[in-house]
Parts: sequence; structure tokens; C-alpha cells
Amino acid sequence: MAATIEGQERVMAAAKQIVKSLNTSKDATEDMLLILSSFDNRLSNITSLMSNGTESGGGGDCAGGDGDCKIDPRFEAAEEVILRWDSNSDASRHSLRWEDSPDEAAEYLAAVDEILQLTEDLTIRSGIEIVDRAESALQLAMLRLEDEFRHILIQNTVPLDTERLYGSIRRGSLSFASNDGEIEDFGSFGGDEQVSYCRVRGASLGDDVRVDLIHPDAVVELKEIADRMIRSGRRVLSSKIEWTSLDEKMRKWIQAVKIVVRALLNGEKQLCEQIFEGSELIKEVCFVETAKGCVMQFLNFGEAVAIGRRSSEKLFRILDMYDVLMVVFSDLQMLFSDESGELVCSEARGVLAGLGEAAIGTFVEFENAVQGEASRKPTLGGEIHPLTRYVLNYVKLLVDYSETLNTLLENIGDEYDRLEGDDGNNTSLEGTSPIARRLLLLLKSLESNLEEKSRMYEDGAMQYIFLMNNILYVVQKVKDSELGKLLGDQWVRKRRGQIRQYATAYLRSSWTKVLSFLKDEGIGGSSGNASKLALKERFKNFNAAFEEIYRTQTAWKVPDAQLREELRISISEKVLPAYRSFLGRLEFS
Repeated sequence: MAATIEGQERVMAAAKQIVKSLNTSKDATEDMLLILSSFDNRLSNITSLMSNGTESGGGGDCAGGDGDCKIDPRFEAAEEVILRWDSNSDASRHSLRWEDSPDEAAEYLAAVDEILQLTEDLTIRSGIEIVDRAESALQLAMLRLEDEFRHILIQNTVPLDTERLYGSIRRGSLSFASNDGEIEDFGSFGGDEQVSYCRVRGASLGDDVRVDLIHPDAVVELKEIADRMIRSGRRVLSSKIEWTSLDEKMRKWIQAVKIVVRALLNGEKQLCEQIFEGSELIKEVCFVETAKGCVMQFLNFGEAVAIGRRSSEKLFRILDMYDVLMVVFSDLQMLFSDESGELVCSEARGVLAGLGEAAIGTFVEFENAVQGEASRKPTLGGEIHPLTRYVLNYVKLLVDYSETLNTLLENIGDEYDRLEGDDGNNTSLEGTSPIARRLLLLLKSLESNLEEKSRMYEDGAMQYIFLMNNILYVVQKVKDSELGKLLGDQWVRKRRGQIRQYATAYLRSSWTKVLSFLKDEGIGGSSGNASKLALKERFKNFNAAFEEIYRTQTAWKVPDAQLREELRISISEKVLPAYRSFLGRLEFS
């Protein structure tokens, strides 16, 4: 518990530092928080920082919990309907049933739908208070729906008409046959009683026989309720459990699975074999009945994780769960090799498949989030964008799971036609692994997103500074990790070429106009007062333009020391010779 709290404090401290370092407008700060929280639920509460120090000034926003929250009137109306039917109230529970008021029942289901939709749309700006109210309303609604489901089920159960069923069987094509198709007659039983008994091997009713266990109209109502309970169940599973708590449970599950399967269950199996050595059937049944409950509990948690809401930070834990279950699956098959244990193996196989689907689904959602992430304001000074930092750190961790992801991605389409190799076609990609192709697509999406973000800067030169900073960060992270082996040297070389192109474009955009004041065009001859005055005017204009660039660009940021020095050298090589030549002409004119 202490470790969890300490971890939360570290995350929040880091978030505070990031917010503090922005030193910019509230809109830009909110963009930063939105980016972080969209990828990591642990940061979903850091909007409270906005009202506790950085820039807020209080009021107006729900996120801090202290301002005047703008609550959607649709939510309030839906919440009112649910509270009116609060199933914790005995009066409301028993005084009015759905069959007595179908219009109100429809209104209630519509209210549940409204809140389910709103909870899916809640964001970091929605505020903790609204999220809590929505979750509380859903819990009340589920209690009511469960109560109504049970009531409808009981009230609409159709008694079984055994006489009619027996008559239908007699009229139908019921046959009594052994495996080889022969009628098995076991002879008479009990002396004088001439009664023959047959073993029923197969039976088919007539086509006109139908048995309704529940009234057909009630089935529709039960389905309507069940659909909402399933949707809400998935929502509650993913949102009420805090990520820090779920992460701890997943970590413990991963550690426990190997111990339980390979140590405890294996020991239990040996014990059953020793004690019930005289009977193969008894020792198998005894072991299965003893161990099945424990294994099913483990599998139930795995299934709950697999169907939970997908968010980026869960991917690595899900992959860990998939890996450990894959490792012990063969052990489970050996332990539950008898027919009576087939259910356990089948469940394990299903959970394994579910975790694999969850992992790929989470990865795909991450890809979509990277592609679609949009911020309203540019980063201060052309700095490295938070999205770039997050994606590259995330991707570096993914490389450790390359083998597992390659297995899972083998049968998944990877949008191969969207991806071109650095030679301009797909031939250079034919030998690459599925995970390498997906990472190439992911980084391509990131680069496209960064291109879009660069256009938010009004100064064209700053656009290139931003692109240089971000692409260089990507290259460094790739080159200094296992990513470099996956993506290849050619990929790195192409990005370094892009950085050089951006540097050239930056120099052209920033200094072309300034250097135009140092050219001879339009000055005339080399003597005379007119040409000297023109030179002085040009020199004056150059100084003014240079001062403007200096004033503007000293606030820009180039974090990488080597890139910063290379830009300084390039500027010097471009400006100083032209300046010295012009100054010489001015002095000798």
C-alpha cells in the first residue's frame, strides 16, 4: 500500500513539474494535460493542479472540483429518472413494477442509455464530481435492473406441460437405438411383470414440438435489461477500479500463476496420485474437483481484464499476463488431461485468446490515438512535443515484447499498402517482422502529426526548429535502443537527411531577408554620396532585422547541444562573410 501511494506521489510530482515547466497560457497547459491523460489514466486527476497553483485563478472549470461546473442537462434529467426509481427504497421497489407502467419503464431504460453514453464521453475536463455522480447513478440503475430482471423471470416462467410433451414425443420420431443402430432390449424385469426397458441413445422430437420456458414477450424485456447490464458491467469494471489498484492486482496475478500451476497444483496432483493410486478415475476426479475452483478464479480475473476498457498503460501488463498464461498452458493441459478437466483447459484457451485480442486491440487504439491526437496550441519555443516523448518511450518498451506481438500480429492486417520503404516502394519491407511494420506505421503517423503541429507556428522558421527538435529526438531514441535493429540503419539515415533539410529551410526562412540588405543590387556605383547613403540605409536595415531575429529567436529552444552548435556554425558561415564584405564596402566608399 505504501509503495502504491509513493508511486502515485511520484507520478503527481512529475506531472506538477511538467505543468510548471510549461510557463505558458492556460490553454497550452490544458493541452499538455489532455495529452498526458489520454495515454495514461494515472494522470487523469492532475487537472486539480490547475486550480492549486499553476495558472488557474479558480472557477469556471469542473476539473478542479471547486468551480462552477457546467453539467449537461441531459445528464441531470437522466439522473433524476434513476433516482426516482432508486431500488434501495423499498417503497419505490415494490409499489410500482414495470409491467404496470411500460411508459415509465421505457423512460428508465432511455435514462440508463443516456448515462452510459455520457460516461463514455467523459473526459479530463468533465470533473471528478460529475464522473462520481455518473458512476453512482449507474450503480443504482444496475441494482434496479437486476431486481426487475429477477422479477420478470419469476413472473413469466411457463409451467412445463409434461402431458403435452409426452404426447408429442409419442407422435414424433423418437427412436431408441444403440451406437450401432440396433434396439437394445434389456429383457423383462421382476418375474411376472412383462415390462421391457430400453436404453435411450438418441431421441428426436417432431418438428411441431416447441417448449417455451419463458413467455415470449418477457424474453424481449429480459434482453433489453441484459444489454444494459452488460454495457454497464464493462464500464464499471474499467472505471471503478483505479488503475493503480488494478495494476497491482495484475502484477500479483502474473507472479502467482506460475507458482500456483507449477508448484501448488503439481503437488496436489502428485498427492492425489499417491492417495488414490488404486483408481485412475477417482484420482483424476478428485484432483479436478479440488483444483478446478482455484484455477477458475485465476481465469475469471484474466477474462475480466480482457473485456475491460482498453487504455494504453494496460498494454504491458496485459502482454505479461498473456505471456505467463501461454507459458503455463501446456502444464495445465498435462494436469487436466482427463476428460473431466477439459473444461478448465477450454476456459484457459479462451482467456488466452481474449488477452491476445485485448493486447492487439489496445495497441491499435494507441496507434489511433497517436494518429488523431490534436492540440490547440504549439509547444513553447518549438520544444519537443509531449506526444513525441510519450510515444518514443512507449515504443521502446514495446520492443521487449516483440516475440509475443509478432505472434499475435501474424494474422492481423497491418495496412501494408499504406507503408512504403525508404527506397520508395514495398520491396525493402518484405523481410521485416509484423511488429517492425506496425512500428514503422506508428512512427509514420507520429511524423504526420508533427507536420500538422508545426503549421500552428506563424513563424515559418520556427516550424523547422520544431520539426528538427522532434525528429532528432525520435532518431536518438531509435538509434540508442533495440528499435534501431527493428527499423534499420536506412530508416535512421533518412531521418537524419530530413533534419539537414529542415536546417537548410530554417536558414533560408530566417536569414534570406536579412542578408538581402547586404547585397549590391540597387545601390549603384561604388562612389558618390548617393551610394554611401544607400549603403548606410542598408546597414541600418540589416541591423534592425538582425536585432529582430535575435530578440525573437533567443526565446526558441534547441535542447540538443550538438544540433544547437551546428545551427550556430551554419548561421555564422552564412552571415559573417556577407557582413564583413558589406562592411568593407561601407568603410571604403
